Amino acid sequence: MKKLFASIAMMGILAFGFTQTVIAQDEVAPATEEVAADSAAVDSAAVEEEVVEETDAVVEEEKLSLHKNLKIKFIEGSAGFMALVAVAMIFGVALCIERIIFLSLSEVNSKKLLSDVQAALESGDVEAAKSICRNTRGPVASICYQGLMRIDEGLDVVERSVVSYGSVQASNLEKNLSWITLFIAMSPSLGFLGTVIGMVQAFDDIQKAGDISPTVVAGGMKVALITTIFGIIVALVLQVFYNYILSKVEALNTDMEDSSVSLLDIIMKYNLKFKK
Repeated sequence: MKKLFASIAMMGILAFGFTQTVIAQDEVAPATEEVAADSAAVDSAAVEEEVVEETDAVVEEEKLSLHKNLKIKFIEGSAGFMALVAVAMIFGVALCIERIIFLSLSEVNSKKLLSDVQAALESGDVEAAKSICRNTRGPVASICYQGLMRIDEGLDVVERSVVSYGSVQASNLEKNLSWITLFIAMSPSLGFLGTVIGMVQAFDDIQKAGDISPTVVAGGMKVALITTIFGIIVALVLQVFYNYILSKVEALNTDMEDSSVSLLDIIMKYNLKFKK
């Protein structure tokens, strides 16, 4: 009888314990699911923040001005060589601007000038013709003035004077062009020098590290490429200015030659008129 009661008691205890375990598991499962859901939400939020940060970084990089980008590349390309290229560009551009201003001021309406000179000579007033040329800027007026200064010495003397002074004025128009060509040649040469130095630095880094991985040679290669790029860009800019200056010089030389021939014709008519 006692064994029977003991068996019933043990069965009751086991049943009660099993029930409590199931209840506990049922209570833990929702909590675990909630924790997992919270962890997933946190991970998703972290990923979104990283994406937002990367997007902001890209936008900020795109918003960098041209001046800042040039400054960054200037520093990355080794300040020593980049400074030499910058000096060549500054002096070259300064000389180009000086020539462009000088040549622009040398341009005049030569047809109107010669028309006024012819009108003054036809009226017999040589001093008025000289005054017109003296008060007009540019090489054409200077050549006409030199010719009028010797109008009484004969047409041959006037022609020699005009030709000689025309050569002087042509030389003045071409002043400093040799320096511009020097800076055009120097700029890519300095860039190539930076290329060679950068490659030497890259090989030195390889020798020190004993490895040829891209991270080892990246610094020297960057110096090599950036200096070359900037040197070529400077040379191209100066070459454009130089060709524009040459076109203005050629136009002024042609104008001087035409004006010289026209002036000789006017003086010849003046001499024939007053000899009669």
